Amino acid sequence: MKNTGYIAFALLGLIWGTNFIFMKWAAALISPAQIVLLRVLFGFVPILLWALASRSLSWAHLRHAHHFLVMALLATVFYYYALAQGAGLLLSSVAGMLSGAIPLFTFLTAWLFLRQEPVNARIALGVFCGFLGVVLIARPWQTAAAGINLEGVLYMLLGSLSVGCSFVYAKRFLSPLNISPVALCTYQIGLALIILTLLTDLQGIGRITEDTRALVGISLGLGLLGTGLAYILYYFIVQRLGAVAASSTTYIPPVIALLIGFFLVDEPLQMADLLAVAAILGGVYILQTGRKQATAAEQQIKSTQRAGESCPARR
Repeated sequence: MKNTGYIAFALLGLIWGTNFIFMKWAAALISPAQIVLLRVLFGFVPILLWALASRSLSWAHLRHAHHFLVMALLATVFYYYALAQGAGLLLSSVAGMLSGAIPLFTFLTAWLFLRQEPVNARIALGVFCGFLGVVLIARPWQTAAAGINLEGVLYMLLGSLSVGCSFVYAKRFLSPLNISPVALCTYQIGLALIILTLLTDLQGIGRITEDTRALVGISLGLGLLGTGLAYILYYFIVQRLGAVAASSTTYIPPVIALLIGFFLVDEPLQMADLLAVAAILGGVYILQTGRKQATAAEQQIKSTQRAGESCPARR
């Protein structure tokens, strides 16, 4: 059974890595809000079918609708909008590389708001390396660098911050509810679709049909695969390989985006880009291994304390 989990792992990384070129193509024809609306619309269909087939939905869940609304805003509406804006302003490879910083923002928001994340020197080094990679991509000292737009970089970082906050919110308010991930995903994407339908200006959205490549990219690539199937694969990986392995899929998309940009659409590749993606992914790796060490040390201390409390006092 693990073999199917590893296949899903590779497929998810590949799907997420292609998202940036699809957003880039669509951004030439329609607005970022319209990109997000179509992405969510086509992605919601397989998610809803999956939820109905597994009988995961319940009317009793509606009492938690305010939590689903927050998740819809943080993890879908604003997150996808920021990605679409960033991808439209940056090279697809640059946008993809910046997406590798999401685990860094997730850790920082968890540390700031939950105060449950232990910190050691290895974790600090991981965070430093990751953000050093972001700086190498943005290169603020060289604003005229080809394909680098600081506004686009800011949008990508804000998107990473938004989805990082959503993980913290989910852990704080949704995890205790014991609602299946399938149901949570359906409510989140469904509410996001309603919000986007109400707020998005639809004028000119039909221009997407003028380019078959962009139309297929946004409907099949971003929607059905990049949103619908991606969520299903993610939770499948969690069940087969565990949450830690599932979170490691974040290593793959930046590399895929970099390869697609260089080999398929002739985007320039500089040594600084390679150093940047190495710093980001290396920082994430150091951060994750540092968290394991810190957690193990903390558990060891607690275990020692419990053992000491259980022993009779020497007289």
